[in-house]
Amino acid sequence: MPEDEWDAISINYTSGTTGDPKGVVAHHRGAYLLAQGNTLTSSMQKHAVYLWTLPMFHCNGWCFPWTMSAIIGTHVCLRQVRAEPIWNALADEGVTHLCGAPIVMSLMISAPDAVKRNLDRNVQFFTAAAPPPEKLLADMKTAGFDVPHLYGLTETYGPAVVNDWHDSWSDLPAARQATLKFRQGVRYLPLEQLDVMDPETMTPVPRDCTTMGKVMFRGNVVMKGYFRNLKATQEAFAGGWFHSGDLGVMHPDGYIQLKDRSKDVIISGGENISSIEVEEALYRHPAVAVAAIVAMPHEKWGETPCAFIELAEDQQADAAMLQTWCRDHLAPYKVPGRFVFTAIPRTSTGKIQKFVLREQAQDIARGVAAALRTDA
Repeated sequence: MPEDEWDAISINYTSGTTGDPKGVVAHHRGAYLLAQGNTLTSSMQKHAVYLWTLPMFHCNGWCFPWTMSAIIGTHVCLRQVRAEPIWNALADEGVTHLCGAPIVMSLMISAPDAVKRNLDRNVQFFTAAAPPPEKLLADMKTAGFDVPHLYGLTETYGPAVVNDWHDSWSDLPAARQATLKFRQGVRYLPLEQLDVMDPETMTPVPRDCTTMGKVMFRGNVVMKGYFRNLKATQEAFAGGWFHSGDLGVMHPDGYIQLKDRSKDVIISGGENISSIEVEEALYRHPAVAVAAIVAMPHEKWGETPCAFIELAEDQQADAAMLQTWCRDHLAPYKVPGRFVFTAIPRTSTGKIQKFVLREQAQDIARGVAAALRTDA
């Protein structure tokens, strides 16, 4: 046993959204309580069967390794996240719960009919990151899955917020249900406090669905701090709250909803991508004068990086050339799916207006989706 419940139990490194990954020190008390929180939130009974599509290295598998031990559950592990073994495990092993990004749902739903299996029970599929598209949620429901939406960070042991679903919402039109599912929700029971705050005054923002502030956490399921990084720890806990770095609003019913990410994080297939990291890779190409990376909506991945490029004078490059360059310098999932060669808008002080680029990326995504519908 640990000498003290606040002793460290693990160190998990963040995705490095600022290009500087930090070691998140988790303690025994938080792991114990979050494991219980998972049990309560997911309505897990004793001897539940959990299928691992979520990586165990991601926030300690959202603490589900400890959760399953606490309820004498069964772990069903996969060597690879592929549609056929997932469907076989669901049907043959009596799986009751699994977690994963929307991309895993897309993988399952898009599988050939010969691969899919009929389930004799409802399965809980917990998802986080970007909310799944409305059609994907509808397809998952038809296939026999309930899909609760969670939110959290490595610093909060994974999920500490849940879109707690009201029974009455299930009678609403599908479009309205999808809108409600886009909200991140309310705190897990083990999390003492969750709020959207004005970081200057450290007071809660109005519950008006409009006023943005920083999403902040406080309680036992928040990390001890960053490993050997006192400065980052002090900044993260300024004012006595953990600052998530996410911007959001608060609804009148107490549900939070994320609206932006202060560090321009792109969540693609459940993995965080630092726009700065991708920009730095592109800046190393001799033909690139200016690079700006923003999130572009994507039906399959939730979001993908979209690169806006200004070429250096007397230099030439095309999308294929820069994509190859990025593949040589970045992990595959961080490579932009679209390159736009254009003059990049700036403020009077020379700062890039990323909100303008986000709007352009959304227009591009809508145009692609419309073209696909027309072809179909």
